Amino acid sequence: MVSARHLILLLGDQLSPEISSLRDADPARDHLLLCEVMEEATYVRHHPKKIAFLFSAMRHFAEVLEAKGFSVDYVRLDDPDNSGSLAGEVQRALRRMRADRLIATEAGEYRLAEAMSGWQRAFNLPVEIREDDRFLCSKAEFAAWAEGRKQLRMEYFYRDMRRKTGLLMQGDQPEGGRWNFDADNRKPAAQAAGDLFSAPRRRSIAPDRITQEVLALVGARFSHHFGVLDGFDLAVTAEDAVRLLDDFVTHHLPDFGDRQDAMLAGDPVLSHSLLSFYINAGLLDPLAVCRKVEAAYRAGRAPLNAAEGFIRQIIGWREYVRGIYWLKMPGYLDSNALEATRPMPAFYWTGETEMACIATVVRQTRDLAYAHHIQRLMITGNFALLAGIDPQAVHRWYLEVYADAYEWVELPNVIGMSQFADGGLLGSKPYAAGGSYINRMSDYCSGCGYDVKKKTGEGACPFNALYWDFLARQEARLKGNRRLATVYAAWGRMTEAQQAAYRESAAAFLKALDALPAYGEG
Repeated sequence: MVSARHLILLLGDQLSPEISSLRDADPARDHLLLCEVMEEATYVRHHPKKIAFLFSAMRHFAEVLEAKGFSVDYVRLDDPDNSGSLAGEVQRALRRMRADRLIATEAGEYRLAEAMSGWQRAFNLPVEIREDDRFLCSKAEFAAWAEGRKQLRMEYFYRDMRRKTGLLMQGDQPEGGRWNFDADNRKPAAQAAGDLFSAPRRRSIAPDRITQEVLALVGARFSHHFGVLDGFDLAVTAEDAVRLLDDFVTHHLPDFGDRQDAMLAGDPVLSHSLLSFYINAGLLDPLAVCRKVEAAYRAGRAPLNAAEGFIRQIIGWREYVRGIYWLKMPGYLDSNALEATRPMPAFYWTGETEMACIATVVRQTRDLAYAHHIQRLMITGNFALLAGIDPQAVHRWYLEVYADAYEWVELPNVIGMSQFADGGLLGSKPYAAGGSYINRMSDYCSGCGYDVKKKTGEGACPFNALYWDFLARQEARLKGNRRLATVYAAWGRMTEAQQAAYRESAAAFLKALDALPAYGEG
């Protein structure tokens, strides 16, 4: 029987040797625990690729820790004695190791943090929960930044993070004289798909023996979850994640800014980094990633709009939504300022719809466990917003289907930005758009069963009527928003007949939508 004074628990998104729980770990004294448990794999029906990615990355990380001399207790999902819960496995390990203290880094999700807060009483021994200092802004720092502000806006928070890190700064001024080059990063699909563009093929990682074993396990246990395992090529070690980072910076960062808002059916990833999987799980350090991007800009290998746009997503938006999450939980989860109640249509899982944009993004999500931020915001999220779908159901879907989704980052993006269910706390306006936006920023409309240029009536793009119907339904709540003044003015200039045509077309579409079977029915 191994005797250990400390048991150190490492969660599946804490795969960093520098994690706070390991900071003063002593291989001669401390015992480490990683465990695959059904409870964490199924509290929502996670995409099989996400489960496989995390299980394989955890197993590889355990080998790294063992090579450093640590004794690692690794519990596999198919271990016959596996209790199926995180608390159960911690309790079993404490008994096996006769530990007198449990050490862990704080959980990233509220539900798990709440559960861990009761472990000291449940296990009847000291439990030390350490701050997760992999983030640039602590919970306390964000709360202090937010205190007393009439509005919380990412742009001002982002500027503070630029000053704090020194990224893309010239003294106390932003590189290039502007904090934000987003206006340069909105080139439409036609330009993104230009004949002169020829990107190198994406580097992929072939599954090794450990990953193949995990894929077999996940295929056997989770085949009923939405998503496929075929084509799994994610990095599952820090070394391979760094290789993919280097590949992005060398070959794809230069075009990242120009192409980041475009959507192409034949090129689902465009010039996006595909690094969020590894940053959110701990295989890549976010600040180190940003410094590598900055170095590429300063060496003349990437334009400023690309480097700034990427860095803003990491030290600006990513840190900001985490701050909002911990500032406003647990009540934030139940936000529904627009009183949306419609169930999620089954085509969010099947992709069986004549709306080519929805079908394309859902099928891509099924195959890759990935869609880039404009696909999430302006296709699947935009439709849910316009159709008045229950934001909690939308949140659950996003958490289920994307391999980079953890509640701390996904929930504010869905509840706040995508569905405006927090009433404008996180974002200044709803991200609503009609078919013309989708047609400009994608090539989806060319293969659609609906006519994007037709505004109302049979065969018209549903987004056109739903957009104006949404604004009309929510007029009492939204008309005072100065960022919507122009569109409400346009609505007011329409004739009664035009307004009625939009409302009637939307009502007919929503009636047909409600007649479709919900997910799991029919």
